[in-house]
Amino acid sequence: MLLKVKSSLDVPSSEITPEWAYRSRRDFIRLAAAGAIGAVAGSTLLGREASDAVFAQADLPGVKKSSYVLDTKLDARINSWEEITQYNNYYEFTTSKANVWKRVDAFKPKPWTVKVDGLVNKPADYHLEDLIKPADVEERVYRHRCVEGWSMVMPWDGVPLSNIIKRVDPKSTAKFVEFTTVVRPEEMPGLPTGGLDWPYIEGLRLDEAMHPLTLAVVGLYGKELPTQDGAPFRIHVPWKYGFKSGKSIVRIRFTDTQPANSWAVRTPKEYGFYANVNPNVDHPRWSQKTERRIDGAAKGLEAIRNQTRPTLMFNGYGDQVASLYAGMDLAKYF
Repeated sequence: MLLKVKSSLDVPSSEITPEWAYRSRRDFIRLAAAGAIGAVAGSTLLGREASDAVFAQADLPGVKKSSYVLDTKLDARINSWEEITQYNNYYEFTTSKANVWKRVDAFKPKPWTVKVDGLVNKPADYHLEDLIKPADVEERVYRHRCVEGWSMVMPWDGVPLSNIIKRVDPKSTAKFVEFTTVVRPEEMPGLPTGGLDWPYIEGLRLDEAMHPLTLAVVGLYGKELPTQDGAPFRIHVPWKYGFKSGKSIVRIRFTDTQPANSWAVRTPKEYGFYANVNPNVDHPRWSQKTERRIDGAAKGLEAIRNQTRPTLMFNGYGDQVASLYAGMDLAKYF
């Protein structure tokens, strides 16, 4: 059942850029690229190369606006399509955040199959459409916080991950959910230099995965999810750092033991299993007490360095999720 959140998290859907607005911006950009508007198309607009890439996504049918909203006092501005699709962490393509979108053209997100196995009563290789019904997809505005210190506010389209979990019926002995992402060397040019042992693996406790805020994402701004944002299917856990939100998922495994998530295996002193946003626990190489909100509308994406704000405990979702960790030492279980 979807939570109606009112406390520290209320952003009306009116704050989201409506479809007509970003379609109008697309048309304006194309006119500018063709020379019809001339020199007006400066640093606040994209060139033709970018506009073709970011507006190529197909519309998702019948996306519903969620009753879930954020707090306008904290998040007065929802990030634009351009910002969300042109500043990404996706090491399988490149470690350069501003260039992921330029290196994804070879990736093929359709057709897509997800293997469900482990401690589950309905194991199978599922077509994505069998796990996520288009009629159930809704749009939610969520905060996104990366461990490196940057953040965005995103209008994701998807369903509660609990919908999928209930559909496949985990066994009573299942305690964790493990996610494995796709590995396609011929389509992912960053694999040799990405610095991890592939495939990328992440995991959640089952109660975390079942929480109503945890979202199985298939779209953005009412359109199919772009490759650079995790097409065709990713997870978003809004109270955790972004590396917990696996992209392009091809396997969901239910287990009674804690998954060995990729970053914790690679550098266990820097990245724990839980990865809850916690300003009181520093990364060994930098503080987590502040974040840089990406706001490149006028000055380009490098303007993020000037948008510093305090980091909120659990990324601002404490009222909803703190009870999941009652009695735990969050400095130890980081």
